Amino acid sequence: MSTCAASTRRCSVAKRKPFRIASLFKLLAMVAVCFWSGLPIALIFISSLKLPRDIFASPPSLFFTPTLDNYARLWAEAGNIFQGLLNSLIVTIGTMSLAVLVSLLAAYAYSRYRSRWLSVSAFFLIAIRLIPPIVITIPLFPAVNALSLNDTHFILIILYTAFFVSLGTFVMRTFIDQIPRELDEAAIIDGATRLQVITKVILPLSAQGIVAVAVFIIVFAWNEFLFAFIFTSSFAKTAPLALAELNDSFDGVQWGVVFSAATVQLVPILLFIIITQKYLVAGLTAGATKG
Repeated sequence: MSTCAASTRRCSVAKRKPFRIASLFKLLAMVAVCFWSGLPIALIFISSLKLPRDIFASPPSLFFTPTLDNYARLWAEAGNIFQGLLNSLIVTIGTMSLAVLVSLLAAYAYSRYRSRWLSVSAFFLIAIRLIPPIVITIPLFPAVNALSLNDTHFILIILYTAFFVSLGTFVMRTFIDQIPRELDEAAIIDGATRLQVITKVILPLSAQGIVAVAVFIIVFAWNEFLFAFIFTSSFAKTAPLALAELNDSFDGVQWGVVFSAATVQLVPILLFIIITQKYLVAGLTAGATKG
């Protein structure tokens, strides 16, 4: 009996050891990822609270007197960053609303119908998404200029929606595929139209997917630079573009102001991600399995 018990304990210890090693590697990997992702953000925020002489101190000092002078100078000397934040907010909300609507309708069509033309269009959506944005912007500029749409929120909303609707459609399709077709048929038998099926049946049951798509679109639209750089100049200039212009000073770059502007531009989207992360994770995992 004692020999069997000792053998059982040895087997139990042998099984626990690989498990502990795997857990340790997972922990180290998580720490490395958090360090890699969080360190630049932390450096930007800390530098925004330093005086210029402390930002480039060598060796870097971990102890300094925090100051809000950079934020005061940002408010007084670089007010266009706040106008850029407002423009980014307008464009982001408009893009998210339009892209989610189009993605939902397109995803329903791809999920519930089958035809050769739908297959061709699906391939076209994927192919367009793989093209670098700069290839599209160059031929678009003369057309946008001829329509007098340059430097407007509308053109950015349309471009951002067109750029992201393909990915949004296929993400949404994953969720709609999980919804039984029998629910559609039952609603139609009860007299519902296709639009009512989408709004009363599909929309509530695919809410997690909608949140996931909305988060991706908001992050993309808030941080997008290329389209804003080419198609805007002053009125609709977004925050990333206004932030980049702070580096083009004839008097030298005021790095404290740049870091404070980067912090102001980063905080809203970072808070949004923290608040919605549980819905994003739930939305992404909900469409991972069928049945």
